[in-house]
Amino acid sequence: MKNTIKQLFLLMLAAVAGAYLGVNVLNKSSQHETASDETAKPEIRMVNYGNAMGAPSDFTLAAEKSVPAVVHVKTVMAPVSSGSLFFDPFRDYFFGNPRGQQARSAGSGVIISDDGYIVTNNHVINNATNVEVTLDDKRTFTAKVVGSDPSTDIALLKVEEKNLPFLTISNSDEVKIGQWALAVGNPFNLTSTVTAGIISAKGRSISIMDDRNFPIESFIQTDAAVNPGNSGGALVDLNGNLIGINTAIASNTGTYTGYSFAVPSNIVKKVTQDLLEFGVVQRGFLGVTISDINQQVADEKKLNSMSGVYVRSTTIGGAAESAGLKEGDVITKINGVSVSSVPQLQEQVGRHRPGDELEVTYIRNNKLYNTKIVLKNKQGNTRLAKNEINSQLGADFTEIDQREAERLGINGGVKISKLMPGKLRSAGIKEGFIITKIDGMEITSTDEMNQILQNKRGGILVEGIYQNGIRAYYAFGI
Repeated sequence: MKNTIKQLFLLMLAAVAGAYLGVNVLNKSSQHETASDETAKPEIRMVNYGNAMGAPSDFTLAAEKSVPAVVHVKTVMAPVSSGSLFFDPFRDYFFGNPRGQQARSAGSGVIISDDGYIVTNNHVINNATNVEVTLDDKRTFTAKVVGSDPSTDIALLKVEEKNLPFLTISNSDEVKIGQWALAVGNPFNLTSTVTAGIISAKGRSISIMDDRNFPIESFIQTDAAVNPGNSGGALVDLNGNLIGINTAIASNTGTYTGYSFAVPSNIVKKVTQDLLEFGVVQRGFLGVTISDINQQVADEKKLNSMSGVYVRSTTIGGAAESAGLKEGDVITKINGVSVSSVPQLQEQVGRHRPGDELEVTYIRNNKLYNTKIVLKNKQGNTRLAKNEINSQLGADFTEIDQREAERLGINGGVKISKLMPGKLRSAGIKEGFIITKIDGMEITSTDEMNQILQNKRGGILVEGIYQNGIRAYYAFGI
């Protein structure tokens, strides 16, 4: 009996040991299969993104520096005739389409010097008869428009005040995709509003500017919320330094739905310096027709790489042709900075004036070359533009192209692209009027107009035509 009980005990002990070994082997086998199985689910862990991704714990430093330097810009708009080409989507969003009647508009601006210089968007102050700025501390000033540039949608204002808070302009070339940024402005007339996001792209073109003004569109794209009223406000880095001027949004509704666009600070700096020094922006041109390189272009032109910008043609007597560039060349760098799209190249060239020398790297027949190119102006020389006539007449001018001249049945002319308080407006001339003759002498370029007017004194007779084909004559004194 005792032997029987002893045998049963040993059998039970063996069974327990076997079960333990079996489970342990199964567990080890399962662990091995899981580790080597590519379809296995990854281990889920809680991650502190504030530390893991380098995100700041807060944005207070940047906000404290930038908010006092961002102003609220309010404008009274001049009546806009039905034949005018002027269009302000931000103004129209708030007030409808006030053709032929006075309207008010609002936006933002950034103080860039302690003595009262303020940068904003051209579309914020365009066609304004009065500009008023309100500081973050609620002080209000009447601002003078120093100058504006439709090509970049930048304008420079001045208020007569000292010791103002201002933002330091940073180097936008150093901005990285993925870094944090803050947008500061006055959306929907809500003062001193700060939103945060990341830089989602650089060198972005969205084709919102009039191509007759030789636009430079190389925007910094961000997902920081920007709405109507933010225009002209600041895009700053985490140190509170200015990296861009908020200008546009990509939206189907007219309000923020994901992305906004800012003019890079390097372009802002160049434009404001020109406006301050000359009253007009000095534009240098390479004298090329260019295009981005995609797979179709690469295959068609038998290119080994899709990096760079393809030269489709050069202007006779232009800067590029004079330096030896030809159709089929691929420009890869401007002054050592890589360019892989038309907006990027335009941004680099747009920072320079006629007469400036650029080092251009390009590919020809799969070989790399470097050359020096001296930029020229629209007229094909290196003279800097002067703005005395513009200030005296109260207008900005652009030369019309051949297609527009043929449509209107004229040989050429100079169009009033922007009308400000001055002699032309007082004489009854409307924006968009094309001057074809001054005192009976034919005008086909701004140079010809300036040469006639620079020594002119007394009364003059201006002849021209509007976009609808109506011819008009105006007389006034200078």
